[in-house]
Amino acid sequence: MNHMQVVGSHNSYHVEAPKAERDLQSAAAPAAIDLQYSHAALDVQLEYLHLRNLELDLLADPDGGMYSEPLIRRLAGLGVPNDPLLKKKGTKVLHIPDVDYHTTCSTLVSCLHIIKRWLDAHPDSVPLPMMMEFKTAEKLGERLGGAKVVPWTTELLDIVDAEIRRVFNRSQLITPDDVRREGLTLEESILKYGWPDLDSARGRIFFLMDNGPVGDVRDAYVEGRRNLEGRVLFTNSQPGQSDCAFQKLNDPSTDAAVDFIQQQVKANYWVRTRADEPLVTVVEHSCSTERRDRALRSGAHVVSTDFAAFGMSARWGCDYAVRLPGGKGARCNPVVGGACEGLLEPEEYTEN
Repeated sequence: MNHMQVVGSHNSYHVEAPKAERDLQSAAAPAAIDLQYSHAALDVQLEYLHLRNLELDLLADPDGGMYSEPLIRRLAGLGVPNDPLLKKKGTKVLHIPDVDYHTTCSTLVSCLHIIKRWLDAHPDSVPLPMMMEFKTAEKLGERLGGAKVVPWTTELLDIVDAEIRRVFNRSQLITPDDVRREGLTLEESILKYGWPDLDSARGRIFFLMDNGPVGDVRDAYVEGRRNLEGRVLFTNSQPGQSDCAFQKLNDPSTDAAVDFIQQQVKANYWVRTRADEPLVTVVEHSCSTERRDRALRSGAHVVSTDFAAFGMSARWGCDYAVRLPGGKGARCNPVVGGACEGLLEPEEYTEN
């Protein structure tokens, strides 16, 4: 399964704010232009854009209702969002509390159910790597009467694991326990034996932590489980750490960066990189495809983009997109896919 390469969307759930809120965003920060993008529903991205990687931003809400009345919406005079799921306990999905909160699915469980329905209907798909970024509200927003800052603790991270397991049965998940070999650390296992073969991984999903490799979230997640024993997510870690099976190497913009990514891919680490930054690529870099081409050439298993279809960059005067040849969902990895050949999925999966 690590002999393939897929394209994914960055902040896959994100929906651009309405004009009344955009005006307030822009007045507060010129960089708010980077919030002006939207993605289709998660199943549409899988079915029609042929993406095989999605990313969700998660916020803890152990008591329910923490993000149900966004501050910017009140300031814009738009009233309270009509989403009963926001009132319930459980992990929420959004970008920036009180500032940029519009989504195609508002809870982790509801988002995962959408993905599960697609996976159930496509049992021969390549395994889906899911990026998960753990976020908190901003202290300034809390002081202004918005959502409170809820730090991620081991107990709250346990809830995320439980919510994932509530949606996907054990046979649909690829977890660190499936990869780690007896008597070896997780890192030693992937360096020596690699990942499950593609056929055994078809129709399954695995989860990758965006946070880290140094930080409170990763530390809380690996507490007492240095090899991710019993955990669902693979952490973003550093070589030499016992939990290191995945690395987030987001910047492929130089030859040295591409060379480093290729070295990590050859060593059997799973790697994610980014083909573009939201608007820097299309506005400041004049629609350049240089970074995109480097990202694809790097052999990173996941190449993430904000422009997964032609037309999404047209509002900025570009014809920029990140697609695999033939619009396929996956291709043989250009660095380690030498033994890989032919179609990696049934042809009908990408005919739409």
